[in-house]
Formats: sequence, C-alpha cells, structure tokens
Amino acid sequence: MNSYRKELWFNTETRRALINITPEVEDCLKESGIKEGLLLCNAMHITASVFINDDESGLHRDYERFLEKLAPEKPYDQYDHNGFEDNADAHLKRTIMGREVVVAITDGKLDFGTWEQIFYGEFDGKRSKRVLVKIIGE
Repeated sequence: MNSYRKELWFNTETRRALINITPEVEDCLKESGIKEGLLLCNAMHITASVFINDDESGLHRDYERFLEKLAPEKPYDQYDHNGFEDNADAHLKRTIMGREVVVAITDGKLDFGTWEQIFYGEFDGKRSKRVLVKIIGE
C-alpha cells in the first residue's frame, strides 16, 4: 500500500468563505500516482470545514443564511466562549458543516456522484489555515 500526504493552505480576505478545492485535491491525486484507494481531506482548524456538495452560487448563499440563522455571528456576547475571542459562531458553523470528507479513488479519479465537489468552508478567516489531503492505496 502507498501513502501520500500534502497540506493545502488558505487565507481568505473575508471572515466567511466557501472555496471549491476540487482542482487542488485532484492535483494531489495525480501527484500521488495512486489509482485505487481512499482520499481523506480534512480541515486542520476548528473554525473551518471540508464538505462535499454542489458548486452552485444560490446554494452558497443559502448556506450563509442557514448558518447565520443557526449560529449568528453577532451579538458576540450571546456566547459563553466569546471573551478572549469573538468566534464562537465559527466553531458552531464548523460542527454543522463537518470536519472532513473521504472519497473513493477508482481508476485514478475521485469517484464522485453527480455534481459533487469538495469545498473548504471558512468561518473565521483573514489568516492562514490548512487542509490535509491524505491518500492511501495502490
């Protein structure tokens, strides 16, 4: 069995952002040379997420409204966590959107369903954060 590991780094200009990272993950798969196996992709920060869904702008706006209803950023004093930091909402949003995805690799390609893409979700941005790509297989 072969193994591959790479970190992808992101630094968004906004507090929240959704970035389609499928091309970067596919580049990792090509670099790995693995044709059959599994790919793990996970956010290495507690206020960021990696998830799979459709790359559709209306859906992205729906995510923003949905997440803000469940865990609004303000007022900051509504959260016990906020004291030293003001990012309790980002921790909650990450919990909702998830930490990682696992994708099957078949014949050297990500084995996606229709319209599936991998996204990096940033909920407390404006600083460098990383995503781990780990691939195992043959």
